[in-house]
Amino acid sequence: MSASKSVFCAIALVLAFITAPFAQQPGRIRGQIESIDGSNAVLKLRDGGTMKLKIADDARVSALTKASVDDLKDDTFVGIAGVVRPDGSIEAYSVHIFLPAQRGVVADRHTPWDGRPNSTMTNAYIEGTPTGTADTHSFKVKYKDGEKTITVTPQTGIARAAPGSKDELKPGVQIIIFASTKEGDTTVAKVLYVGRGITPAM
Repeated sequence: MSASKSVFCAIALVLAFITAPFAQQPGRIRGQIESIDGSNAVLKLRDGGTMKLKIADDARVSALTKASVDDLKDDTFVGIAGVVRPDGSIEAYSVHIFLPAQRGVVADRHTPWDGRPNSTMTNAYIEGTPTGTADTHSFKVKYKDGEKTITVTPQTGIARAAPGSKDELKPGVQIIIFASTKEGDTTVAKVLYVGRGITPAM
């Protein structure tokens, strides 16, 4: 596969996660693969329950790799899952870095999110350089309809999106499913992130 085609595929994968209409799916599903046999798996949900899971033949898989505050540079396009503080700023529990080629393709916006109670997702561009102490950093982001001040703490998960593979779906791996359907008592995963050595925090 050529380099240009690889980049195109990576863009398509991550774009699918961000733009898939929420109304067309039963909700994002988060958990750890307990066992897998071919395309059939058992997923341990974060609430302690389990779910029968099937990986669709045409499932689109992308990965999240570990990143740090040092990767959050001026003009970086990021997605921020967090909770709005009384002063209107956002305390982030997850920051994921989009692929550079997604600039102008993925919508920059501020919307409700289902990761935690009363959480939001902000796709936006960092303005300036994060400042703060070893424990807490803050920075501003801008999106089409506004701007927000973001706070990152030691508990914030920071990751970078990357192309993934179904071969990475193994016992012990943490995933988040963005699009799925139901076949009886089995959930069919269509679009998902796999945590590459990390738990997807979003």
